[in-house]
Amino acid sequence: MTETLYSAAALIVPLVIAIVFHEVAHGWTALALGDPTAKEQRRLSLNPIRHVDPVGTLLVPGALALFGGPIFGWAKPVPVIKQRLDNPRFGMMAVAAAGPGTNFLLAALAAVAFGLAAPFGAELATTDTGSYLVVAPSGAVDLVASGLFYLILVNVFLGIFNLLPIPPFDGSHIVEGAMPRRWVHLYEKLRPFGMLLFVALIAVTWLAPGLGVLENTIGPPVNWALGRYFALADAVAGA
Repeated sequence: MTETLYSAAALIVPLVIAIVFHEVAHGWTALALGDPTAKEQRRLSLNPIRHVDPVGTLLVPGALALFGGPIFGWAKPVPVIKQRLDNPRFGMMAVAAAGPGTNFLLAALAAVAFGLAAPFGAELATTDTGSYLVVAPSGAVDLVASGLFYLILVNVFLGIFNLLPIPPFDGSHIVEGAMPRRWVHLYEKLRPFGMLLFVALIAVTWLAPGLGVLENTIGPPVNWALGRYFALADAVAGA
């Protein structure tokens, strides 16, 4: 039971940190670019409760975990009104990029902290399949090392996953802002179907794991990024 609680804490705490900072980054960027909506609705807080979506944060991940499916979920989106931004086109791109950008920054900070933890016994090992393991003494150091490992992993996955150009992910706003204006109205027609595509992605990943949907799409960039972050941890450990 104690080991299970340690494992849950090592994963859940980094997950909450990654999601909350991701959403708050959207709100602060929107505020800096002219839209105070998130501030008006008290969504610039780091209090996790303000960002919990009962369905996306609790029901869906819980049900998927219960039935052995891939764990997906989402937080309550920080409200941003495009028309209130000083430059709506650029502003939406910047607001969207702020979430994944913050995740990548958190992953870098966690990698540095993991490297600093090396003298206390925390280290990184790889299996013959290329997966990563945290090796550390049992007890508090083990919990901290595992937490830092998951903080890197969760932030990298969340950042890259949100860059997918599928509405309503952040990547869709970046693509929309970068594409020629004459194409925007065509792209906007996809937005009502965004959640359907998201649900279909979950279903295919769950019901047909042999297809390797995630492994063949975001798997390569996630593994590449993890390699860079763990190389940073090794560099800090050896400094």
